[in-house]
Amino acid sequence: MHERTVRAKIDAGTIEGFTRDGVNRWRGIPYARPPVGSLRLRAPQPVEPWRGVRYCHGYGNCAPQQRMYTMLAPGKYQPMSEDCLTLNVVAPKRPPEAPLPVMVFIHGGGYFMGTSATPIYDGASLVRNGCVYVSVNYRLGALGCLDLSSLSNDDFTFDDNLYLRDLVMALGWVRDNIAVFGGDPDNVTIFGESAGAHAVATLLAVPSAKGLFAQAISESPAAGMVRTKEVGEQYAERFAALLDARKADGANAVMAARPADLVTAFDRLIKQGQREMLGAFAAGPTSGGDYLPLDPVEAMRSGKAHRVPLIVGTNKEEARLFGRFLKLLPMTEPMIERLLAQVEPAERERITAAYPDYPDAKACVQFGGDFAFGSAAWQIAEAHSTHAPTYLYRYDYAPRTLRWSGLGATHATELFAVFDVYRSGLGRLLTAGADRRTALRVSDEVQSRWRAFARTGVPGDDWPAYDAADRAVTVFDRRPRIEFDPHAARRQAWAGFSLATG
Repeated sequence: MHERTVRAKIDAGTIEGFTRDGVNRWRGIPYARPPVGSLRLRAPQPVEPWRGVRYCHGYGNCAPQQRMYTMLAPGKYQPMSEDCLTLNVVAPKRPPEAPLPVMVFIHGGGYFMGTSATPIYDGASLVRNGCVYVSVNYRLGALGCLDLSSLSNDDFTFDDNLYLRDLVMALGWVRDNIAVFGGDPDNVTIFGESAGAHAVATLLAVPSAKGLFAQAISESPAAGMVRTKEVGEQYAERFAALLDARKADGANAVMAARPADLVTAFDRLIKQGQREMLGAFAAGPTSGGDYLPLDPVEAMRSGKAHRVPLIVGTNKEEARLFGRFLKLLPMTEPMIERLLAQVEPAERERITAAYPDYPDAKACVQFGGDFAFGSAAWQIAEAHSTHAPTYLYRYDYAPRTLRWSGLGATHATELFAVFDVYRSGLGRLLTAGADRRTALRVSDEVQSRWRAFARTGVPGDDWPAYDAADRAVTVFDRRPRIEFDPHAARRQAWAGFSLATG
């Protein structure tokens, strides 16, 4: 299985990995001290150096979450633990002549599930085409993405935005160590999908992330994930109540709880939040404090975000996945009406008018996708493009198997192209005969754009930057093309929309 072992000397000590499929791999490298015991809900601390050789052949634990989300293959689950702050490096087998661009991937999962060990995130094909690849684990759910800082008392202090602090520490690790693996610490691209894409967009507005990355790619960022301090406090109080504690006793209850109990309580908090919307999802960043002073879109709009080149985009049929698996999005008439009951009648009218066939089922699915993802991508593109090069895309491609199954170009399907899955065994299953050539062509197109962008900050001369004059969108499909402001009515309908102001 392993061709040979390889060693590298990093700041904290020597690590041993292995070579497979023509690339070197190190897995489960700690980038911070385990956030356990008294470090639960505290900002991550620098990793403690070790003596001797640390074996980095296997992925580290993923963050505590519902076990069903940790399945890597039938009957195979990723172990989970609070001790989860590790990253993985894939690098070329032969030392490069010049330092290579670095691509750092942040996995998605709604801020409550996911792991860097997911087979699709392997990254070897990116490396074979000329980069060093890093994938990161970060704290999730109640232990990392729920703001419990307002529960702090004399005995326990909790920090806010823990998962962002984790990611910044991981990026600091990359800056300090990636040259050992042939990577260029001055040319780092962060990229992520879904909640990972939202984390990428949010890092643009985190002051302490300044200088840690040169480019950013945000694939299907989610909307409605940023909360104010006030909403954060309401969620914290509700969470304490779910642990049968008053707010005053909340910190003690959180510190005494087992990780599994925190996961269960968080799950109940999400369900409760869907019934009584507080203006933001339960998990995600809190703005208005020292760590994240401004809402990320506001920071971009006002020129206070990091002015790095950005690719942002969505998939054509984002919501279909959620109709099938995670019933989180408003994509049926009753759910949409409950959502719009929170906004002014004129705004409700403006939004539904952008979907002429509403409440037809297809229009409802489109609405759900735009509410959750399209609106975020449009708002980010509008805001960031006024101060930095911004490139907007829409991923439309779906092989027949996905179309027949009713999923189409749904949420996360662009990852098949980005990570070259269509060349794998799974890819062969997804592409019946005639689709194979097209799927590989679309994959090559997306990957060459991402590669060029990671190298130079420009995804190709023929991809026009987004601006308010013509709003160019690159469409990835059987034949790539450029469209100009293709969904103007829908984009305008969501401009400035926020449940928090509804």
